[in-house]
Amino acid sequence: MFLKLSSQKLAFLSLIIFLLVWQGLAFYLNSPTLPLPLTVLNVLIEQIISGELPYHLGITLLRLIVSFTLAMLLGCAIGIVLGRNQKLDAFFDNWLVIFLNIPALVTIILCYVWFGLAESTAILAVVINKIPNVVVTIREGTRALDQDLLEMARCYHFNKRKTFINVIWPQLHPFVMAATRSGLALIWKIILVVELLGRSDGMGYQLHIFFQLFDVASILAYTLAFVAIIQLIEILILKPLDRKARRWRR
Repeated sequence: MFLKLSSQKLAFLSLIIFLLVWQGLAFYLNSPTLPLPLTVLNVLIEQIISGELPYHLGITLLRLIVSFTLAMLLGCAIGIVLGRNQKLDAFFDNWLVIFLNIPALVTIILCYVWFGLAESTAILAVVINKIPNVVVTIREGTRALDQDLLEMARCYHFNKRKTFINVIWPQLHPFVMAATRSGLALIWKIILVVELLGRSDGMGYQLHIFFQLFDVASILAYTLAFVAIIQLIEILILKPLDRKARRWRR
C-alpha cells in the first residue's frame, strides 16, 4: 500500500501518524509535561495574537540571518583558499580540528566574558561556532574540483568570473547547499543558547522563562513556530535555488 502512495501523500501520512501518537501519549499520561496537540496549538495562537511570539521570533531570525550570512561568506572564502593551497591547509588543519571540537557552550561563555554581553558579541559567538563546519565542507568540495575542466577553461582563456560561474560553481554547489542546510540546523540551536545565556529578548530568552515556569505547552508552541519558519525557508528559498543551480545537469 505504501508503495502506491506519492511522496507528498507519504509525508502527510507520516505527519498524521506523528500527531496521533502525540495525542495518544498525552491522553494516556495525562500530565502537564506532555500537553495535548490542541493545547499547544491554542497557546501558539494566543502568543501570536498577543504579539509576543512574532516579536521574539523576529529578533531571533534577524540574528540568524546576520550570523548565517557572515559565517557562510567567511567560511566559503577560507574553505576555497585552503582547498586550493596545500601549504596553508596543512598549517591551519590543526586549528580547524581544535575549533570543531570546542563545545559551542564554551565558545559562547568565553565570548561573553571577554567581550561583554553585547549584541555584537552574541553574533560573534554564533559565527565562530559555525565557520569551522563551513570551511571543512567547502574545502572538501574545492579539493574535489575536476582539474581537467579547470585546465580546459584556461585553454579557452576563460576569465576568472567566467571560470567561477561555468566551471567552479556547478561543482561546488552541492557542497555549498550541504553547508547551508546543516548551517541553518546548527545556527538556530546555537542562537537559542546565546540568547538564553546573555540576551534579554529572542526565542532562547523566552524558552528560559518558560522553563522556569515549567510551561511545557509554551515551550512546544515556540519550538513549532521556529521549526515552521525554517521549513518555509527550505521550501520557498533553498529548494528553488537548488533547482535553479542544477538546471545544467538536465
